[in-house]
Amino acid sequence: MLLEISIKNFAIIEEITLNFDNGMTVLTGETGAGKSIIIDAMNMMLGSRATTEVIRHGMPKAEIQGLFSLEKPEVIQTILGEQGIEVGDELIIRREIFQNGRSVSRINGQMVNLSVLRAVGQHLVDIHGQHDQEELMRAQWHGRLLDEFGDEAFRDLKGRYVQSFERYRSLRQQLVSQQTQEAEHSARIEMLEFQLAEIEEAALKPGEDVSLQQEREQLMNHKLIADTLTTAYHLLDDEEQSSLSNVGTALRDLESLEDYNPLYKELAGQVAEAYYGLEDATRRLEDHLSSLDFDANRLLHIESRLDVIYAISRKYGGSVQEVLDYFEKISQEYQLLTGNQISSEDLAKKLKEEEKVLVALAQELSQARHQLAQQLEAEIQLELQDLYMDKARFQVQFSKGKFSRDGNEQIEFYISTNPGEDFKPLVKVASGGELSRLMLAIKSAFSRKEGKTSIVFDEVDTGVSGRVAQAIAQKIHKIGRNGQVLAISHLPQVIAIADFQFFIEKISDDVSTVSRVRLLEMEERIQEIARMLAGEELTESAINQARELLQKH
Repeated sequence: MLLEISIKNFAIIEEITLNFDNGMTVLTGETGAGKSIIIDAMNMMLGSRATTEVIRHGMPKAEIQGLFSLEKPEVIQTILGEQGIEVGDELIIRREIFQNGRSVSRINGQMVNLSVLRAVGQHLVDIHGQHDQEELMRAQWHGRLLDEFGDEAFRDLKGRYVQSFERYRSLRQQLVSQQTQEAEHSARIEMLEFQLAEIEEAALKPGEDVSLQQEREQLMNHKLIADTLTTAYHLLDDEEQSSLSNVGTALRDLESLEDYNPLYKELAGQVAEAYYGLEDATRRLEDHLSSLDFDANRLLHIESRLDVIYAISRKYGGSVQEVLDYFEKISQEYQLLTGNQISSEDLAKKLKEEEKVLVALAQELSQARHQLAQQLEAEIQLELQDLYMDKARFQVQFSKGKFSRDGNEQIEFYISTNPGEDFKPLVKVASGGELSRLMLAIKSAFSRKEGKTSIVFDEVDTGVSGRVAQAIAQKIHKIGRNGQVLAISHLPQVIAIADFQFFIEKISDDVSTVSRVRLLEMEERIQEIARMLAGEELTESAINQARELLQKH
């Protein structure tokens, strides 16, 4: 139940606080005074879309805060427990809308996102207005209204149907996509198979092209290399004039002088290092010359191998490494196209199995809805009798439709307003007054079913008068007996039957316009209802009539 709502800098509201109790409360006042603004603020507090247009001119932000008592806190405790928010018997919701378009929502002081706020809000207050009547005039919404009348078991059944439908739709999309891909990929797979085989046959090794080119250069320049190496060897170790022999002689001479001066010993060490280095190089040069031979067959083999490498590189990359990288890439693509996907035959089999489940659940859902429709028809029939539509008959009609998230039936409300008349679509025959009463009948039936304790009616009595207005007033008051009802109304009958009456007025000066609200005492209520009956010119008759209306209740 809503205990208190505070609104600050919202539209023409500067700052107001309303305290509510059990029973029926009405908001009255002239058109434009701010009655609907309070409902808009309440909607926004419970998670409706926020815009900067609601912020009072010149103010940095708008603020709405509500205090609720929880008669059955279990559902809300479950929702908020997942967010780490502890909930007792009371709940505080606060929402701020800033000029930059950002809004901040808090529950019991902890920030929550909009989806959490909406999930909580739908369990706290049920707001009905002209929008609900507009939905009633759209046949596509009738199925949703019928489903809302269902209990927990029905919602579980519908949830299982929706899950099956989503699985079926997903599998069907996969199958169509798979069949299309299989046709498109067939040519691609063939090309990949050819490329993979061609590269595998080449048996490339990393760096092979570089090493073969180096060997080829050596073989093609064999004579130059051999002549140069031979000359170098003879210069180092020739029988007549050996550089190595001369360095050896110089080394021995220096070593004989080591005792005379440390410098000679140092020089002898440096020459010794050079001598042994030259000796090692000469030996390796001699070994290499002895093994150096021109292999014409090897050159032919290298030329042939390089031709293969150049040919494959021109097709798949500029070097052996680039070809090998490309091979790895197309290998992965080939595995993706052929190795891990479920075949279209397997998908078709799964789709067929899910289709059987879907059809069975659709049948079960249809049977449950037909039973639900009978209950709703009976409930609304009783409600209509209280609203002076006892001759009217209400019916839920079903027709076959395509499978969708909502089932495989079209659902539409029909009505017969007079005895002997056939049932006709509600959207085509209901008048404004009948629509108001029918909407109220549906909401009354739903309020008992859902057990909600805070219900708001925003001018649902539009287009009615006389005894019908009185019947609507009694119906709204009856709903409030089991909890809390807040209504905006212009009908004296509705206002008089209320337990509490708030009066909203608009006050303007040359600078600004603000809305103010106050709880009316009995004499003030008599005056306000009398003005509704007689206009600005209050008469004794209107005052007496207003007093009688209030005393009846």
